Amino acid sequence: AATESAPAGEAKQEMPTAGGDASMMAPASSPGREANDEGVNHAQQGHWDVAEGHFRKALEADPKLAEAQFNLGLALDKLGKHEDATAAFKKAVELAPDNSKIKDSPILKKHTGM
Repeated sequence: AATESAPAGEAKQEMPTAGGDASMMAPASSPGREANDEGVNHAQQGHWDVAEGHFRKALEADPKLAEAQFNLGLALDKLGKHEDATAAFKKAVELAPDNSKIKDSPILKKHTGM
């Protein structure tokens, strides 16, 4: 039925943001999904300070949510908090070493030197 959630293994939607790097939607199975996806909506509108709060809330609900960790890095970068962004990006790679959308992200590579 159209109301069912997509399985967790399905490809995640990518949301375009200024600068070419996309905020990532969380898997449907994550307890942090709602807060993360709310953050993505704010990020799309350029409300990076509000988005940062939502991504942090998502990580409180699901500390292993790599997408929220990556999104937090994007928000921190946009807010000029580059040391914090670098730490967030490194943590995102630790949480999801096989997620190519995370590890191949140009902005992440710029911060981590990977």
